Amino acid sequence: MAAQDEREPLITPALPANRSGYGTVEDARDAMSKFVVNNVAGESGRKLPQYIAGLAASGGALAAGTFLGWTAPTDKPLTVEGEYGFPVSDEQFSWVGSISNLGAALMCFPIGYMMKLIGRKWSMLAMVLPLVLGWLLIIFAENVAMLMVGRFFLGVGGGAFCVAAPTYTAEIAQPSIRGTLGTFFQLMVTVGILFVYAVGAGVDVQVLSIICGVIPLVFGAIFFFMPESPYYFVEKGRYSEAASSLKWLRGAQYDENAEIEDLKQADEKVKAEAIPMLVAFRQKATVRALAISLGLMFFQQLSGINAVIFYNSAIFASANGGKEMSSASIIVGGIQVVATLLASVVVDKVGRRILLLVSDLMMAVSTILLAVYFQLKQDDPAKVDDLSWLAVLAVCLFIAMFSIGYGPVPWLMVGELFANNVKAFASPVAGVFNWLLAFLVTKVFTNLKDAMGEAGVFWLFSGISLLGTVFVFLVVPETKGKSLNDIQRLLAGEKLNADEPAGLPEPRDERDERPAQVA
Repeated sequence: MAAQDEREPLITPALPANRSGYGTVEDARDAMSKFVVNNVAGESGRKLPQYIAGLAASGGALAAGTFLGWTAPTDKPLTVEGEYGFPVSDEQFSWVGSISNLGAALMCFPIGYMMKLIGRKWSMLAMVLPLVLGWLLIIFAENVAMLMVGRFFLGVGGGAFCVAAPTYTAEIAQPSIRGTLGTFFQLMVTVGILFVYAVGAGVDVQVLSIICGVIPLVFGAIFFFMPESPYYFVEKGRYSEAASSLKWLRGAQYDENAEIEDLKQADEKVKAEAIPMLVAFRQKATVRALAISLGLMFFQQLSGINAVIFYNSAIFASANGGKEMSSASIIVGGIQVVATLLASVVVDKVGRRILLLVSDLMMAVSTILLAVYFQLKQDDPAKVDDLSWLAVLAVCLFIAMFSIGYGPVPWLMVGELFANNVKAFASPVAGVFNWLLAFLVTKVFTNLKDAMGEAGVFWLFSGISLLGTVFVFLVVPETKGKSLNDIQRLLAGEKLNADEPAGLPEPRDERDERPAQVA
């Protein structure tokens, strides 16, 4: 779900997607008529409390962003300067950087069960504990093992937030602002990364870690006063508490009865359509959705994002006459923030496939330019004296193209491709696969560089990005403007006529438990 430092994968949280059930056209029309009537009334509620709750939940995204960005400004102080008083080799630091991905992968399934058991709110508040514990271990580390265990706990807490916070935000928001609130998490992750880059340029590792460790505490103190998701209360049959939650979110004058009735019907429908996992994975639509999702995750993580992030300081330094640029990571982080914000604006306008195709193709072009740059530098460093600007441009272009397409869109499509009755276990499979790939790529990158050389690594990544472009063109369907039923028909092999309506707008079942990546 992805991410953003010299060792971590750039991970981008998922955007909320339309969710619906199945039934006849008449059933859909009846449901839609109730949905429209109820939400016309519902839109009369206040929006400000929902923005407050959404921003409070996004504090978890800020905390996740800080652990994702931490390794970039701490690499040299720990491995070269020995700032902590004990030696840290490059190999050891690669474990420090990558092991958090294992912690995040470990939480993809358990956090879903936690949200059902104790609620969205208390699941997120519970994650403050591993985050604080992780930062304490790093702050007071006396050896590499403490750094690694601390990073693992940070992955546990941050990875859980990448699932729970978007779920909570989607469930508390009214339809007219759900998309806006859904962008908060994705944006705040990149803001957290940029924050660490900026602060890390001016303070030592321990001070940086203390500042990062305060963020989850502040989040917990604020989020404690936010309401639980009304969807959770309806799932548990606690309707009076669901009403109180809606009153908090929509205002004291809001008539919550119609919305609670909608939530009851949606909950009954999901429970009625529940099927065993093995049965679900025998369905053609589910198998194809899983293949597409895993393929997108594969090409996202193997696009070269870690290599580009890893070398950005060296490339910027080369463009600056060999002098290190403390602003290099800040520039990269700023590009990520802007491009991620742009992606959230245009994804529903231009479509998923176009963004993926343009993103992957331009990433391939960027890595080809970097491969040529490093090849020339390897043959004769003098040859690239006048080409440093081109390498810097390639880095900036790559980061922008990743952040606008292959960063966020695969997670968005995971939410759209799976049917409601398989989403609870299919989406975490994609999440675990993504985090494990992030761990693998982050861990073996240094070994890959030693074996193939800088140029060879970027030639490899450019080839993979070109294959990813072909994969999107041949396999990935366009989901923009299609109802969930239409998407399932498409995946099952049915032909949708060009003049066929896209489908009735469908009520959303917002209980989405997919991971929101941050690579």
